[in-house]
Amino acid sequence: PECRLIRRLCWRNERSLHKRVCTLCGKHTLAVYSDKTPITVYCNECWWSDGWDAMDYGVDFNSSRPFLTQLFELMYRVPAVSLFGLHATLVNSEYTNMVGYLKNCYFTTHSDYNEDCAYGSNLTNAKGCVDTYLVNKCEACYEITNCRDCYQTTFSIDCQSCHNVLFSRNCVGCSDCFGCANLRNKQYHIFNEPLSKEEYENEIMKLYPSTIQKIKSADIESLKIWNQYPQKYMHGRQNTHVTGDYIYECKNVRDSFIAAKLQDSRFCMMVTPGENVSSDCWDFTHFGINSELFYETLMAGHSSKVRFGWFVAMGSQEVEYSMSSLGNNNIFGCVGLKNKRYCILNKQYSEKEYETLREKIIRHMDEMPYIDSKGRTYKYGEFFPPEQSPFGYNETASIYFPLSKKEIVDHGYIWRESDERTYSITKKGSDLPDTFEFADSFKEEIVACEHSNKCDHGCSIAFRFIPYELDFYRKYKLPLPRLCPNCRHAGRVAKTNFPRLYRNQCNCEGKKGKEYANLTIHFHGENHCPNEFETSYDPNRPEIVYCEQCYNAEVV
Repeated sequence: PECRLIRRLCWRNERSLHKRVCTLCGKHTLAVYSDKTPITVYCNECWWSDGWDAMDYGVDFNSSRPFLTQLFELMYRVPAVSLFGLHATLVNSEYTNMVGYLKNCYFTTHSDYNEDCAYGSNLTNAKGCVDTYLVNKCEACYEITNCRDCYQTTFSIDCQSCHNVLFSRNCVGCSDCFGCANLRNKQYHIFNEPLSKEEYENEIMKLYPSTIQKIKSADIESLKIWNQYPQKYMHGRQNTHVTGDYIYECKNVRDSFIAAKLQDSRFCMMVTPGENVSSDCWDFTHFGINSELFYETLMAGHSSKVRFGWFVAMGSQEVEYSMSSLGNNNIFGCVGLKNKRYCILNKQYSEKEYETLREKIIRHMDEMPYIDSKGRTYKYGEFFPPEQSPFGYNETASIYFPLSKKEIVDHGYIWRESDERTYSITKKGSDLPDTFEFADSFKEEIVACEHSNKCDHGCSIAFRFIPYELDFYRKYKLPLPRLCPNCRHAGRVAKTNFPRLYRNQCNCEGKKGKEYANLTIHFHGENHCPNEFETSYDPNRPEIVYCEQCYNAEVV
């Protein structure tokens, strides 16, 4: 399952954007495809227009060659959309990818229904948020990860329904708290200690008139507090019979990660909630929303019965081995089609001809499979091989499953060299003001990222501040960041558990535990808790991990 997930992720480029020229209109555009990739790229406006027809690229099936080889040749001929998303639903949100229904958003990816947000990923129904990851229904928040229904919450993770909370983890219904963990419906707490309103305000003035140094110090001190308290073995709410992590409102879902409103499914990741529940999906990654019966599919939603698809949406049904399929029914091995039926390799057939040829191709895929450079065979039933992806492993799957360049090449994945960049850097990170007091002229500066491309985060080497961003930092009295958006995003992802499960036993040792002394008597008394579970917390990590029974007994 993990290898199948990685194989799909190799075809998912969320944040590595490149300068391209639209082949149709000649305008400059941003694209997920590097100019080193021989894919024809149309800008969003041209690709979604009626000015071209993907059927013009149709070819006959050739039984003397592997079918997937013919499909990949078609993939490189048919124009590809420069950025993924529902272009018609975006308002002043051009610098975005994998998005829909955005207004005034900048460098926001894999997100829907947001307004006035910047540098967010997996962001839904949010307003006025900057630098966020895994966020739903939040407003005026900064540097938060896996938070829901929060307002003016900063530098926090795993919080819900909180207001004015800073450097806190796993707090629910709290306000005016700093450096806290596992609190419920509390106010005026610092490092989990209660204070009066006046004491709290006085202490906050010492701890957090925010400067870079005080932020770094608060990060270190709060992490010490967080690790003193137990964590539940998984992140999730309102679930029935689930395994995995970051699962919400799901039923009968196993071995899945970052999913909401899903049922009767397994090996899924990044499933976005919709009005209705998505169901019966297996080996499916990214999107969802009112979908069913997906298998070995990537970036698909609002559709049903999709097998081995990449970017399938808008009510598509019975789609197999197809890419960029929008509103199609009964297509096999097609690229870039919109609102078509009974097509194979972008060529039209009658219903009877289609069914006959489809069965012939499936037999042919088993008899003459695609064989990759490592000798691995791809018969009918396998997703696309990573070696044919137009993206590099280091710009796709590496953020969840890091590998060195040598390991990437040895596995038969693609390593993509960074674009050549020549920036006239005007400021180093050390040259930036230490407080929120800075001039509007900083929007003209080209700032060097402190990582200087010496990390594995897709560092952009240099970056600029947009006017909205500067206004946001001033409003909430935040100093300017020293890292580029990609490195900041990687830092937030690193605060979540990676999509891998381990078998473990509850760490609860009773009231006299060595690491943590329980506040109450649990069902197992003074003995070690016997409960076992699957968890994404690596046993070698420092967190104290409890089963749900023990955790609920301690967090009230």
